[in-house]
Amino acid sequence: MKANIGNTDKPGFHDLDLKSIVGGMPKPVPRGTDPETIRAQILEKLAYAIGKDPIVAKDHDWLAATILALRDRIIDRWMDSTRATYKAGDKRVYYLSLEFLIGRLLRDALGNLELTSAFKAALGELGVDLDLIEALESDAALGNGGLGRLAACFMESMASLDIPAYGYGIRYDHGLFRQKIIDGWQVELPENWLENGNSWEFARREAAYEIGFGGSVTVETTSEGKQRRWQPAEKIMATACDTPVVGWRGKRVNTLRLWTARAIDPIRLEAFNLGDYAGALYASNRAEIITRVLYPSDSTAAGQELRLRQEFFFTSASLQDILRRHMQQFGDVRNLPDKAAIQLNDTHPAIAIVELMRLLMDVHDLAWKEAWDITRRVISYTNHTLLPEALESWPVHVFEHLLPRHMQIVYAINAKLIAEARENPAFAEAMLATISLVDEHGGRRVRMGQLAFAG
Repeated sequence: MKANIGNTDKPGFHDLDLKSIVGGMPKPVPRGTDPETIRAQILEKLAYAIGKDPIVAKDHDWLAATILALRDRIIDRWMDSTRATYKAGDKRVYYLSLEFLIGRLLRDALGNLELTSAFKAALGELGVDLDLIEALESDAALGNGGLGRLAACFMESMASLDIPAYGYGIRYDHGLFRQKIIDGWQVELPENWLENGNSWEFARREAAYEIGFGGSVTVETTSEGKQRRWQPAEKIMATACDTPVVGWRGKRVNTLRLWTARAIDPIRLEAFNLGDYAGALYASNRAEIITRVLYPSDSTAAGQELRLRQEFFFTSASLQDILRRHMQQFGDVRNLPDKAAIQLNDTHPAIAIVELMRLLMDVHDLAWKEAWDITRRVISYTNHTLLPEALESWPVHVFEHLLPRHMQIVYAINAKLIAEARENPAFAEAMLATISLVDEHGGRRVRMGQLAFAG
C-alpha cells in the first residue's frame, strides 16, 4: 500500500489509517559504518550531489559531501523514529522557543552516532582532514545565549531519552551578529550563516500556513449563539524547514521545525510595470523582514511591532501545525491534552495561550470553558528570570492594532482571573493589580509573564 504521508490534501487521505500505513512500510536497510563504505558514499555524494571531481574538490566541497553522507544515516533513524511514534500514538512534546542555539551540527551528530573515528579514517584515506573541514561549517546562530542554548540542549536531551518531540522556532536569515572590534569599540555585523546554503535542512512545502495581522472582528449568530470571527487585513505565509536532531547513540531522531515568512503574492506586476519597483515588492519585503534578523531592536515603535509580529508569526504557525497533525492522526481536538504537551520557553511565545484559545473557539467551535480547560492542560511555561526587562509587555494599542481578536480574548481571560481572585477570601483587593494581565498603571500594557503563568 502506498501513501504520501506528507500530502494531507490528497483525496481520501484523512480516511487512511496512519498507524497501519507506517506499520506496514519496510524498515530502511542500515547503511554501513565501516570506513570503506563511508569513503565510497562520500565520493558518491561529492560527484552526484555536489558535482565535483575529487581532483578539483575544495575543503568546502568535502564538508558538504561528508554532511550528506552522514545525513543519510540520520534520515534512516529519523523516519524510523517518526513511524514508531505514529504507530504507537505516543504523546509528543512541542517546544516553542524564539531561539535555538544549535551551533555546528557535524561534530555533534558524529559523536552522538559514535561515527567520528570511522568518518575520520574514511576521509583520511581521501587525504582530507576531518578536523579541518569541521571548522568550516557555518554556525547556525539562531540564539543569543543561555535561552537558545538551553532550547537546543533540551531538544537533544529529549531525543536521547527517547521522548517524541518537535522544536518550533524561526529560521532567521541573520542570527546572532558577528562581532568586530574597531578602535576598541564593538561593531555588529550581519551573521550570514545561510550564505552557502544549509545541507542539514529539508524544505516542507506542504507545511505552510496563513498568518494574519490587523483587521477587524465580526460577530455571527449561529444555533450555538454568537460566534466571533477574525478578518485580518494582512495575511502572509509561514513555510517550514526541518532539521533532524540526533540523540545520544541515535536512539531517537526528533525534528526542529523552523518557520520562514513569505508574501502570498510576492510581486505586484502591475505596479512593477508602471515603474513602482519599491511598491511592487512592498508586501514581499514586509513579510520577509519578519524572519530576517534575530531580536530586532525594540527601542522604537516600529521595532516593538516587528518583535510582536515575529512572536505571533512563529507561534501561530506552530499551533496550526500541531493541531493539523493532531486532527490528522486522532481526529478529535478534545483529546489534545492526552497527546500533546506544549512548552513555552520564556515569555516570547506566551501569545500561544491566546492563539490556542482562538483556534479552539473560532476554528474548532469549542465553548469558552472547554477551550480554556484544554489550553491550561496542554500548555506549560518556563520562566527564566524575574528581571522586569525579561518579562515582556506590549502597549495595548499596539497589541490591539495587530491582533484585535486576541485582545478580546486577553480581556476575557483577565476578567475570569480577577473574578476568581475576588471569590477567594484570602485574596485582598489591593492584590488584584499584581495578577492583572493588563497593567493599568504602567501605560496600559499587556503583561506576557502574567498571561503565561495564567495559561
